[in-house]
Amino acid sequence: MGATWTIGRLAGYAGVTIKAVRVYHDRGLLPEPPRDASGYRRYGAEHAVQLVKIRTLAEAGVPLARIRGLLDADPDRLAAAIEEIDDGLRRRADQIARTRRRLARLRGGDRLYVPDDVASYLDRLREIGVSERTVLLERDLWIMLAPYAAAAWLTGKLAALADPEFRALYLDHDAAFDWSPDDPRLPALAARTRDWSARRPPDDAPPDLDTAALAAVTTTAASPAWARIAELAG
Repeated sequence: MGATWTIGRLAGYAGVTIKAVRVYHDRGLLPEPPRDASGYRRYGAEHAVQLVKIRTLAEAGVPLARIRGLLDADPDRLAAAIEEIDDGLRRRADQIARTRRRLARLRGGDRLYVPDDVASYLDRLREIGVSERTVLLERDLWIMLAPYAAAAWLTGKLAALADPEFRALYLDHDAAFDWSPDDPRLPALAARTRDWSARRPPDDAPPDLDTAALAAVTTTAASPAWARIAELAG
């Protein structure tokens, strides 16, 4: 009689738990040898080979009910099944890779939702001191615009942002978000916005952008003060 193993040695060789070996016995996947005179079950190389096959298929996501059929399959059927399983694993790997890339972009903030150039523009707004509330309003507007006018609008906004006066107007509009529509500071801010817009060459103006949005996002945002600025600057 050749060398034999206890169930613990067999499980250790195959990289599974003793409990798993017993489950495979109960499911009819792994033959259960008789006990020896000492009351131990003794396993040979054929059990080790079978157990490694079971573990490999199970780790690939194959249900135990199907594994039982594959263990008895002829070589051609087994090869076809392995190809099918491997193809499924490749698809899962591709999906996992895509998900990991999306997670990496999620760590990068806005880049999961908008193109990199738009995300860089939003980061620039943060750098000059624009509130996160207004930055997110802009981000949401870019999402709604894409893929229609976003590219042209971004060009105009970047050009405007290079102007120190525009940056000052933008920050003042940002601060005015929560003001009352009757705030006495609004007429002066509207006049500055109107004057800045009037001095700007027509080709440099962001498309479809009214004067109030030069310094914020849109007058449809939930800010009565911004709506009032639009009225005064119109």
